[in-house]
Amino acid sequence: MTEPNDSGFSYQDKRRVDPDTFEVREQSAAPEPEGIEVDEFAEIVEGLVVEADLTSLDAKVVELTSDLQRVHAEYANYRKRVDRDRDSTRDMAVGATLAELFPVLDDIGRARDHGDLEGAFKAVAETLEAVVTRLGVERFAVAGDPFDPTIHEAISHTHSAEVTGPTCVSVFQQGYRYRGRVLRPAIVAVADPE
Repeated sequence: MTEPNDSGFSYQDKRRVDPDTFEVREQSAAPEPEGIEVDEFAEIVEGLVVEADLTSLDAKVVELTSDLQRVHAEYANYRKRVDRDRDSTRDMAVGATLAELFPVLDDIGRARDHGDLEGAFKAVAETLEAVVTRLGVERFAVAGDPFDPTIHEAISHTHSAEVTGPTCVSVFQQGYRYRGRVLRPAIVAVADPE
């Protein structure tokens, strides 16, 4: 029910009860849009809703895919870091254990140099050296090697005309390396050119 007022403004009274008579008014059906059938209007609205839903769904799929990729990358990095730390810890433990065997290997070397390595003791010594080598321990330092302060420890220094640069002229104690890490530096005597 549209009621005009003095200013030309009109409004529609949608109250169910008439305020003057207090009677229940009949509800009128919603007016149909002009120029468009109800079915066409419903299809247009449905198409807009579906299109809006697809756009928001596409944005949500992109966002969730991005989140999933980020979580996957974080997990892959975490797994690599844990594997690297595990390998490093294992290498340190094996290196520390092998370092405890170096005095035994030194004694075997001295016995070999003096000709005392014979019989059953020789077989045991060779087996122990083979196991240590198989585990990855490398011996280094022989007379004539160039002196490298990162792997050699010099306890004496001389000059010689026979060398062209700092050179290890004698080795007092073998050096050992495990997986590229020096477990014990070699103790050597060094000679410089005159």
